[in-house]
Amino acid sequence: MSQYRESRERLERPLIRLAKAVGVATSYMGMSNDYHEIADDVLVSVLAALGIDASSDEAIAASLKTLLDDKHRRLVAPTVLHVEGSDSKVLVNVGVFDIPEASITLEDGTPYQGKVMPDSGDGSTAYWMNDAFVTTASVVIPADLPIGYHTLHVKVAGRTQDATLISVPKRIELIDAMKEHRLWGWMAQIYSIRSRESWGVGDFADLGTMLSDAKTKTGADFMLINPVHAAEPVTPLTPSPYLPISRTFLNFTYIRPEAIAEYGLLGEESRARVKQLHDSVRSLNTNTDHIDRDAMWAAKMQALWIIFKAGRTPERQAAFDEYKRSRGEGLEAYATWCLAYDKWGAPSASPSSWFVTTNKDSAEVKALRDRYPDTLDFYRWMEWIATEQLADAQGAARKAGMELGVMADMAVGVHPLGADVWWNPDRYANGATVGAPPDMFNQQGQDWSQPPLNPISLEKTGYLAYREMVHAMFAQAGALRIDHILGLFRLWWIPAGKGAKNGTYVAYDSAIMLGILALEAARAHGVVVGEDLGVVPEQVASSLASHGVLGCAVEWFEQMNGVFRDPRRWREMALASVDVHDMPPCAGYLQYEHVKVRAALGLLEGSVDDFQKSAEAEQRAMLRMLLNGGWISADCVNDVPGHLQQIIEGMYRAMTASPCKLLAAAIVDGVGETRTQNQPGTNNEYPNWRVPLADGDGNPIMVEGLFDQPRMQSLARVLNA
Repeated sequence: MSQYRESRERLERPLIRLAKAVGVATSYMGMSNDYHEIADDVLVSVLAALGIDASSDEAIAASLKTLLDDKHRRLVAPTVLHVEGSDSKVLVNVGVFDIPEASITLEDGTPYQGKVMPDSGDGSTAYWMNDAFVTTASVVIPADLPIGYHTLHVKVAGRTQDATLISVPKRIELIDAMKEHRLWGWMAQIYSIRSRESWGVGDFADLGTMLSDAKTKTGADFMLINPVHAAEPVTPLTPSPYLPISRTFLNFTYIRPEAIAEYGLLGEESRARVKQLHDSVRSLNTNTDHIDRDAMWAAKMQALWIIFKAGRTPERQAAFDEYKRSRGEGLEAYATWCLAYDKWGAPSASPSSWFVTTNKDSAEVKALRDRYPDTLDFYRWMEWIATEQLADAQGAARKAGMELGVMADMAVGVHPLGADVWWNPDRYANGATVGAPPDMFNQQGQDWSQPPLNPISLEKTGYLAYREMVHAMFAQAGALRIDHILGLFRLWWIPAGKGAKNGTYVAYDSAIMLGILALEAARAHGVVVGEDLGVVPEQVASSLASHGVLGCAVEWFEQMNGVFRDPRRWREMALASVDVHDMPPCAGYLQYEHVKVRAALGLLEGSVDDFQKSAEAEQRAMLRMLLNGGWISADCVNDVPGHLQQIIEGMYRAMTASPCKLLAAAIVDGVGETRTQNQPGTNNEYPNWRVPLADGDGNPIMVEGLFDQPRMQSLARVLNA
């Protein structure tokens, strides 16, 4: 057997054939070019998570036969892809002498007027089923079919079957402002940046102010914000924005109560009560120790209930009703889950938890909805208000002249006990979570605790869950950043109880998922950025580039064998930044904040001295690159503590020398903050996602005057040069 290839004997095994038939990897190459074959028990468990029985030789044989029979029994696959501008052939299962017919209903319900022509098969393959041979022919989808989510109707010998026909642009075209030029913007953890009118946590009204000020005072054209996916309805709130309850809906804790239209309907007594609630948490706005989401929400939720109960004008009620109609079952899923959480308590994996014992069709759930109609409508209403306020923030960005405005961030997955999983469990793997295999940074691998979308379910449902999510995110954003975009190609599945080491990759149809991104970006005139840091297979990189998806370039990561790459040699189609939220801001990194934190928390594999020496060597290499490029002076190299600001701006000057189409400056770097927002490998040992914005001396930095700060202005001049 080759060192890097499975043997013929292994490949002929029924279990291996079954796994490969559904996209489950039976071997993989690690980050260090190390070859791994997946153990049988892992494959059996991953297949079970996909709903496929491989528990015995007999079960494997039966599952293989069922897969093949199902594949050939259908006339056409449940979901087919068409790329606008070229003819597409769609395979159709037919009898030996059959000729398929086909027609298309466009997504608006009208018939497609073009001709869908049959194309005879070559007879090269045949499958024996039900005492007859099944072979393949095809139908040709014309090049001029418009983009959209259509329905393909196929007819063969009196049988008819439909498929979701997704017609997509060939690629995501650059917006006009990026064709000959590039854009720059700020990166912000919006919860951490408060104003005098905040409720202790930055909100959508603060975001609107920041977007407008960022454009008018610094010339920025976008702001990359943390994920604002939906969260829990009651405390305690999960701090991480990357573990959402639903990726399709918004986190309504970011609502500003006083910015709601219905606030104006309040009587004197109700208005006074809202003010009292606001005053009870106002002091949190200047707390630089930690963000207290729970205290904020305990007060704000009461204020929102008061405003909700004040009612709406007929025009506003009509708008609310239309919102509920347009969001349909998805809104009911999230609102009902919130109601259950509110009345029955936090969900858990316990056999007695309502999350386990009930579902959307349960009599208990119906009775709960009937018993608390106002509370159920309250959760629908908050989602409507959150959607309005984020749209208002994006509107403020556009009004100020920003080319993109909000760049939304899409998390990898959802909370295993969240609304998306509870309402539609069939959309997710049952008994597996997503993570990463072992590498040089995490020798035990990583388990992110999120259940992966089931690729079999995605295909059967026309990728509805993914389509709805992408569409909803683009509704209030000019650009979209996809966290861990390699997940559109494959995800590391970890069977329950096996540990992160003992998983395997499961493949996804990246062509369809990237096509959906292109379709929604085209409709929104938006931009897509894929977080593709780390080792990216060559075919993945080329696919992302061909689809017009920008990658990411992080200055601290652009190094090899201890030498930093000259930014002038970075790729053009990328979003460039100096740092990321999983490391300290520049000022902290240059002062070895990452060494101090990891040492204090016991996160180092080796000695503190060894890690300190490696950090010092890395810093020297960075300074050498900056000095050689002419972006800092020799004085900076000889006295780092005395030249922190000059070095930080030198790093940004180096970044601006790159050809990257998008440049991002971190607000934390513009104010001198030293603390990291998230320390990987920790939970409550470090205040992840709870660090308020402060300067290098620990003074709170508020939204008011943020972009007037001398350091912010100086950094903006670097980006505008």
